[in-house]
Amino acid sequence: MKKNKNNFIFIAGPCVIEGKRKVFEIAKYLKEIISSYSINFIFKASFYKANRTSLKSFRGPGLKKGLKILAYVKEKLGLKILSDVHCQNDIKEAEKVLDVIQIPAFLSRQTDLIIKAAKTFKFINVKKAQFMSPYDIKYVIEKITSTGNKKIFITERGSCFGYNNLIVDFRSFLIMKKFGYPVIFDVTHSLQKPSLEKGVSGGDREFIYPLSLAGVGCGVDGIFLEVHPNPQKALSDRATSFPLKDIGKLIEKIIKIREVRNED
Repeated sequence: MKKNKNNFIFIAGPCVIEGKRKVFEIAKYLKEIISSYSINFIFKASFYKANRTSLKSFRGPGLKKGLKILAYVKEKLGLKILSDVHCQNDIKEAEKVLDVIQIPAFLSRQTDLIIKAAKTFKFINVKKAQFMSPYDIKYVIEKITSTGNKKIFITERGSCFGYNNLIVDFRSFLIMKKFGYPVIFDVTHSLQKPSLEKGVSGGDREFIYPLSLAGVGCGVDGIFLEVHPNPQKALSDRATSFPLKDIGKLIEKIIKIREVRNED
């Protein structure tokens, strides 16, 4: 997963594992579509969601069962795998399967969690918290590099804009790129409206396509998307999951915009 001007990072998959068969079918479809492009594809899916607003929300199969499913996807399809950890106890098992350990936005200031994850010397993807300035991401980077690990992705996922809404300041991409590590744009989470619908997040799926292209135009090193074959029936983040069938069309546009940028 080396960064170069011809290699774009594309992180995609369902918000959370809904079952072995479904997650495998999504991963297989994504691999088939993306394999013909010069793109670093990383498959993502959460084995467990610890930060749901409502106790009734679907949270996934859990650590052991979820990692077993992700290990199966990795073995059968040969994909790189990303998932998020929520406590230090997750890391020992997670590092056996994951190629990228993700630190969730709400935990991006948890020093002990970040350092323990960094000591695995896996790639670490840190979601910038909704309340965090892009300038302050340098302190998160310092925590990771203090262990000697320099395999870092920084991901923008929007900032709080009043209650139940997020907004993306596109200046943050350029600010965070100055720290020297790949900057990823988590488009789908940036379009959430947290806890809008009686404890369930709403969102604006219609803006995923244009914001993805705008981010690429601004020079992000990668795009992060939650995808689903039937977004309206997704068990988590259904309002902002991108239709799986439209991935090819989006990637074609991304490639064209990057070609124009690389002409500069």
